[in-house]
Amino acid sequence: MDFIDYYKVLGVDKKASTDQIKKAYRKLARKYHPDLNPNDKEAEKNFKQVNEANEVLSDPEKRKKYDEYGKDWQHAEEFEKAKRSRAQQGRQGDYSGYTYSHSGGSAQDFSDFFESMFGGASGFGSRGQKVRYRGQDYNAQLQLSLIDVYATQKQTLTVNGKNIRLTIPAGIEDGQTIKIKGHGGPGIEGGPAGDLYITFSIVNNTAFKRDGANLYKTVQVPLVKAVLGGEIQVETLTGKVKLKVAPGTDNGTKVKLKGKGLPKYKKEGQFGDLYLTYIVKIPKTLTKEQKSLFESLAKTNLE
Repeated sequence: MDFIDYYKVLGVDKKASTDQIKKAYRKLARKYHPDLNPNDKEAEKNFKQVNEANEVLSDPEKRKKYDEYGKDWQHAEEFEKAKRSRAQQGRQGDYSGYTYSHSGGSAQDFSDFFESMFGGASGFGSRGQKVRYRGQDYNAQLQLSLIDVYATQKQTLTVNGKNIRLTIPAGIEDGQTIKIKGHGGPGIEGGPAGDLYITFSIVNNTAFKRDGANLYKTVQVPLVKAVLGGEIQVETLTGKVKLKVAPGTDNGTKVKLKGKGLPKYKKEGQFGDLYLTYIVKIPKTLTKEQKSLFESLAKTNLE
């Protein structure tokens, strides 16, 4: 198994924060998404590597193991147990002083060292006991629409012939990944199963722009109502609402509808807001009477 530098895959520094990793992942996931790169094998490969890198680096525990053990991070627990076992046998000097970093040394040399510590490729430890390995983690992608995100979803997925009942909390975000423990690949020699990581792709085919739990939308206001005031109807995710437009409303006026955004992820009963930007609609065609009225207004030097 060749070593893959997950930091290079995401284009971030090894000291990158969780937010920086999340931001880099979202950007690259969109860039290489299969829907945007149909029949592009290279993009598909990059997309898988980006998801794999995010799976490891976005999880503090996995990232710590990866930083220390490189491509062997999934077997970190076995390595630690082997170290403790050797220490108890008085052989600590056999491996003391070994450290590992991605930036220095060979990943292959590191693997060879642990292979010899486990007794070679036979799968037996130094006392003839079989070494149990954790199963491989699986990655999957699930697509939802923005409307779906408004309510908690229950779906059944089939992975390796097994049906998994999945509850998707309302308010889940595009690019967000959740873990289903124990539904990855089977363990080796009785080891624990891996986990299933599901990354969500949220398709927004609405007139709303999303930012977290908040929604944004532009709304046209007829010129007469902008000048004299009146009432308009506005679409929200849950239906139409009536709004009063104040007399003398300027173009670009912003209005907040509290609680009319999306549910906040895993925060029962809490919602974001809907922000509207008014665009005053200028009539393109006028009747003679309407034009005459505007001309009369112009003579009054109305500003």
